[in-house]
Amino acid sequence: MADWMRGKRGLIMGVANDRSIAWGIAKAMASEGAELAFSYQGEAFGKRVEPLAASLGSDVLLDVDVMNDASMDAAFAALADRWGSLDFVVHAIAYSDKTELTGRFINTTRENFRNSLTISCYSLIDVAKRASELMPDGGTILTMTYQGSNRVTPFYNVMGVAKAALESTVRYLANDLGPQKIRVNAISPGPMKTLAGAAIGGARKTFKATEANAPLRANATLEAIGGTAVYLASDYGACTTGEIVIVDGGFHVLGMAQPENL
Repeated sequence: MADWMRGKRGLIMGVANDRSIAWGIAKAMASEGAELAFSYQGEAFGKRVEPLAASLGSDVLLDVDVMNDASMDAAFAALADRWGSLDFVVHAIAYSDKTELTGRFINTTRENFRNSLTISCYSLIDVAKRASELMPDGGTILTMTYQGSNRVTPFYNVMGVAKAALESTVRYLANDLGPQKIRVNAISPGPMKTLAGAAIGGARKTFKATEANAPLRANATLEAIGGTAVYLASDYGACTTGEIVIVDGGFHVLGMAQPENL
């Protein structure tokens, strides 16, 4: 432990279980000395998150529905009452109807498009607006994206569009909040064995294909993603903002599969 995050307090949004990317980040943040709060949505997820949070010494749990303004207001008011300020927020929230993460993108419904973009993208704007008010001395906002935002990935469909919008949002928020010394970045891991990732059609094949072809012949680990988040949220990341930081074993540099897999 190097204490990169000692004295910093932050909110982790999006932990579903101990294989969540948000959980990997939370563990890395805590190991470097950060004090954490966690959000969840609904009683079922609350029961999963509570013991995980407790294992890192956190008793700050907030039931948050990003589609509900009153819920969002109450959560950030609670953080203001508890801590007074924030140093970082990790936004690991995304959604699409899993029935539309198979088959053809052209069959995306209007309702799912609207919900996917609202939850996966607009929620970052909403979170940033509230969080920035608790960052009088600057801070960091991190979100999660995926290469399906700019390269067609099997069955990623409407989530690719949502992540493209999310990445553009990162850049605009970075520009808006920069004068307040608030940095906004996204981390882009390759395929991960998470609850969200499992909802995408062909997830196992995509995971194996990426692992077999990435220059490092490996997919990202929760530890590697967590370490990247620590850097971005720490003082060492003071001059990095508006970036999409890719953590995928180098897969994104390839033009096609490795010779042995052609």
